[in-house]
Amino acid sequence: MQAQQFIISGKVQGVFFRQSAVDEAARLGLNGFARNLPDGRVEVVASGDTESRAALTEWLNQGPPQASVSQVEQTEI
Repeated sequence: MQAQQFIISGKVQGVFFRQSAVDEAARLGLNGFARNLPDGRVEVVASGDTESRAALTEWLNQGPPQASVSQVEQTEI
């Protein structure tokens, strides 16, 4: 089991991105957290199997309908 940190940029605060990411990660069986950063980005840390993390990565690049994702940076941790 490995973990990844994601930093998501764009219109991602005030559009339920953080809670939607937590819900999606739980649906995929991942553990971790999501939090708003002071600069307007969102940080997501998720651990679990490779397939589930790949599915979360795909979801984070879209986000919930109200969001507009411009960039997703990811780091293995």
